[in-house]
Amino acid sequence: MNLFVAKLSPDTTQDDLQQLFETFGVVNSAKVIMDRETGRSKCYGFVEMATQADGLRAIESLNDNDFQGSVIVVKKAEPRPDNQQRRPFGGGGQRPFRSGGGGYGGGNRFDRGGDRGGDRFDRGDRRSFDRGDRGDRRKF
Repeated sequence: MNLFVAKLSPDTTQDDLQQLFETFGVVNSAKVIMDRETGRSKCYGFVEMATQADGLRAIESLNDNDFQGSVIVVKKAEPRPDNQQRRPFGGGGQRPFRSGGGGYGGGNRFDRGGDRGGDRFDRGDRRSFDRGDRGDRRKF
């Protein structure tokens, strides 16, 4: 049975997690999730127990109890939905590069190129406003 363990202390190691759960039965694996960039714990992990009975006993005994100064949460791990499976090479979240001259402005936010032309201060429709104090008209 796979278990999700959250709200771990940042100092908790995989060995600590394995030792804690071994009191309830055979532990096939214990893993604390680490941040790739910083190398520090993300304060959650997963434990795989050999039998479902051992896993349920561990959930009842350890959920909302103190471990190394933190009140941990232990529950049955839910499988990832199909749309959140890990993608090869990172994937997801990035938009394709779009160069200037596109159909609706193109370029980036600093270069308002493309069909509209100009930038945000020199609008293509040449809007103006009246500066009542001077009596002249300025274009923005």
